Amino acid sequence: MTESQKPDDTAAPEAASTPSVPSPAAFAKAKPGPVVPVQPPAAPAALVPVNLDEARKWGRVEGDGHVFLTVDGEEHSVGQYPGVSEDEALAYFARKFEDVQAQIALLEQRVASHAAASDVRKAVGHLRAQLAERAMVGDIRGAEGRLDALDAALTTAEAEQKAAHEQARAEELANREAIVAEAEAIAAQDPQRTQWKSSGARMNELFDAWKNSQKSGLRLGRTAEDTLWKRFRAARTQFDRHRRAYFSQLDNANAAAKAVKERLIEEAEALQTSTDWGFAAGEYRRLMDEWKSAPRANRKDDDALWTRFRAAQNVFFEARQAANAAIDLEFSANLQVKEALLAEAQKLLPITDAVAAKRAFQSIRDRWEDAGKVPRADMGRIEGALRKVEDAIQQAEHETWRRTDPEIQARTDSALSQLETSIAGLREDLERAERAGNAREAAKARDALAAREAWLETLRKSASELG
Repeated sequence: MTESQKPDDTAAPEAASTPSVPSPAAFAKAKPGPVVPVQPPAAPAALVPVNLDEARKWGRVEGDGHVFLTVDGEEHSVGQYPGVSEDEALAYFARKFEDVQAQIALLEQRVASHAAASDVRKAVGHLRAQLAERAMVGDIRGAEGRLDALDAALTTAEAEQKAAHEQARAEELANREAIVAEAEAIAAQDPQRTQWKSSGARMNELFDAWKNSQKSGLRLGRTAEDTLWKRFRAARTQFDRHRRAYFSQLDNANAAAKAVKERLIEEAEALQTSTDWGFAAGEYRRLMDEWKSAPRANRKDDDALWTRFRAAQNVFFEARQAANAAIDLEFSANLQVKEALLAEAQKLLPITDAVAAKRAFQSIRDRWEDAGKVPRADMGRIEGALRKVEDAIQQAEHETWRRTDPEIQARTDSALSQLETSIAGLREDLERAERAGNAREAAKARDALAAREAWLETLRKSASELG
């Protein structure tokens, strides 16, 4: 295609600024102006086919390649494409309209997919301006109607998006408020009851949440954001101030506790070489009681102090244990003597003669005392065994005294006499009741007689044991 065959669509801006365009006859009489060729498509064979039947409803082509558009019954010159067929010239300007149609369809899809209304509205205005230039061939009013529908849809979409934005902004505000409120609640805790490790970690998490909200969340406006930030910063400052004060107080308390326990350690270390076992053991019990009632230092210091205190105790008690072991070794010979005396004492059992047994046991007891101390581990066992023999002798003595007591014997004889007299009377009552045929009285006398005879048997047995 030569330079003279390139279409001229520069006339479109002039036509757009003119209220009406001359009729084809008048246009033919008019002196044609200079034609500025328009670059055609680089490869016409690759162009998208155009619906020429639809294009002819809205435009026509004159023999010199001038193309006209009809809008509301009036024709507008849209440009010239000389040197080509009328269909090619018409298709060139119809394709521009179809491009606009395609862009309108794309905008309709964007509105349906809830794209940003402000961006779509700008594109609608741009397309509306292109249609107003009348530099294309097609149903301009239909396209403008679609743009009007898009404007209406955009108005609704803008309202919905504004409402959604306001809701999202309210949610973001509530999220920031929640962050601030939780930070303030943490800062308002009683420092004496605060779990500083977990509370400090949570305060850091809230700070990270605040930064993320500022970075990716909606903007709340300078005033709202500044107000919330000041509250959040104040809460963090208060929390840090309370934490510093708490740990400063804790350090002071820790130092005081360490001082008390250092003193107890000094006393314990001073006693650790004592050989006054009883006194020193009592002092260590006192020091232990004071240690338990003393305030605690921090765990690391308290563990180290306890290790020193316990070490001083161990020196003393290990020395005492060694001394006791030496004493036990010395007393082992005494144990052998007492084991033999215990065997001698146990041969007195069972006791048949309390007097002789007591005399023999006294001899054993005298030799027992002369034998001396035994090891501590054996003391309870061997003393307990000897005590059992002594208890058996005392029980035998008691039984002997009971049997030989004159008062007990006299009381027993009197009871026997009274019971025998009562039995004799009951036998007479039984005989009279039987002779009289009084079964009731006979049964009563018989029961009473049986009871008295049983008592008599028991008393006679007791009397025989006493004798």
